Amino acid sequence: MAKAESTTVVVEQIGSPIRREASQRQTLIGLGLNKLRRQSTLVDTPAVRGMIDKVRHLVRVVDGK
Repeated sequence: MAKAESTTVVVEQIGSPIRREASQRQTLIGLGLNKLRRQSTLVDTPAVRGMIDKVRHLVRVVDGK
């Protein structure tokens, strides 16, 4: 059986986690982000989309193939 090609999403951190809740800082780390302008390529799943939505004021979606 052939594997379906998984789509990816590229997110970039545009905001600082300073003076944010600890859960938001941990979410950024979970997304692979910890410095401004850093980008991370992730598999586009509902869990990742939920994480992006939680910190949408700190990140932006650069590319959604």
